[in-house]
Amino acid sequence: MAEITAALVKQLRDKTGAGMMDAKKALVENNGDIEASADWLREKGILKAAKKADRIAAEGLVGIATSGTAAAVVEVNSETDFVGKNAEFQAAVRDIAKVALANGGDPAKTLHAAAPNGSGTVGEMLVGLVAKIGENMSLRRATSLSVSDGVVASYLHNVAAEGMGKIGVLVALESTGDKSRLNDLGRKIAMHVASAKPLAATTAELDPAVVEKERQIQTAIAAESGKPANVVEKMVEGRLRKFYQESVLVEQAFVMDPDTTVGKFIEKHAQELGAPVKLKSFVRYEVGEGIEKAANDFAAEVAAMNKPKE
Repeated sequence: MAEITAALVKQLRDKTGAGMMDAKKALVENNGDIEASADWLREKGILKAAKKADRIAAEGLVGIATSGTAAAVVEVNSETDFVGKNAEFQAAVRDIAKVALANGGDPAKTLHAAAPNGSGTVGEMLVGLVAKIGENMSLRRATSLSVSDGVVASYLHNVAAEGMGKIGVLVALESTGDKSRLNDLGRKIAMHVASAKPLAATTAELDPAVVEKERQIQTAIAAESGKPANVVEKMVEGRLRKFYQESVLVEQAFVMDPDTTVGKFIEKHAQELGAPVKLKSFVRYEVGEGIEKAANDFAAEVAAMNKPKE
């Protein structure tokens, strides 16, 4: 067995553009032979995937898998919305969600775990799909929620197929109450989350940096009024309360009944259930959120295609 040195790995990477781990694996499989390793990478579709890896993938699907008192949500990206309608891509999203659930919502563990369809690891399954479909794809993120006694309710918006859509929400509720009614409550809250986009479940859970930034903004705005410092302080506190009402889940006006807050809605249903209900946590995924998409200038592309060669 040839020694697989760092220099050898670098040589193969320079030749093919493959990732470090893929290059090393290829060399191990081919006893250090550079040419055979390059062919191996090509056969596995890894070179094709590597060439597409720098393309922006901001489309795709959010998938959800549930089992008992736990659930997981994943975002699997592709370059175009068209791929989200592909049956093989949808099957991959469904499989990845199940694997993420089994691995506690850890993205790294999920990628290195065995793929349910038998095509190696989840990461290798994606590489194969990239080579077959011809678009960059990636598991962007994954999260799982669980409760000791209660439910993890889910909701999908813009459903593309069973268990996946463009927006996915999980809501974990702890309670000894009737699980069917509790799940109905959780689903309604999840629908609210999908629409209202809260930043945190409670005021205490808000990121202190976010609160401080908002305070600074409101202080600067209030100061322009020219009013005394003590009045400015009261103005800021009032505006922060409004910020909490808009950003904190339990403080938000419930979308299905704007006359009550989500917190009060939960309290009301807890009384009907005859058991306390604790909102343990929630998570909301929307495909492509936070990804800067490339702005395609179609006219410029056409002009470039028709530009005479020098």
